[in-house]
Amino acid sequence: MIDRKQKREQFQDLPVKKNNWLLPSIVLTVSIIALGGWWFFGVGASVDHSTVTANNDGTIRFAVAEFADGQARFYRYQGRTGPIDFFLVRSHDSVIRAAFDACDVCYQARKGYRQDGGHMVCNNCEQKFRTEMVNEIEGGCNPAPLRRQNVRQEVVVKTSDLERGAGYFVSSVN
Repeated sequence: MIDRKQKREQFQDLPVKKNNWLLPSIVLTVSIIALGGWWFFGVGASVDHSTVTANNDGTIRFAVAEFADGQARFYRYQGRTGPIDFFLVRSHDSVIRAAFDACDVCYQARKGYRQDGGHMVCNNCEQKFRTEMVNEIEGGCNPAPLRRQNVRQEVVVKTSDLERGAGYFVSSVN
């Protein structure tokens, strides 16, 4: 019995090993998953589209002065088949440009664009496009051009032109 008692005492005095790595590894794993989910699903999703409505003549008018700072403005028009998103931006050459918030390649991802200085960046594939090229180059991942007119001190977008781009947004969850 003495041997047994001594053995028991020997093991009772040993410090208990703790799994100090378990909590940090769980936190790290959850952080990686959350960051990956944000990047995959959330990039660009934070852009707020201001809702606009048409005038009686079927146009939407914007004051030229609104775009003097060169910041892109994102808008949403309620079309016949659902919301249609677009943006206007004044490029470095002082031209106010308009495009659908979608492209021919990535439109099904429904992520649109964001502005990064003098570039519009696709939130799906991360390609950058100089603002001077909006309305100039079409196809591929370039922002899909939207017709607009400068009339006096206003930029005018026709709802009929917006409706032509509705296919980029059909069955969109907005």
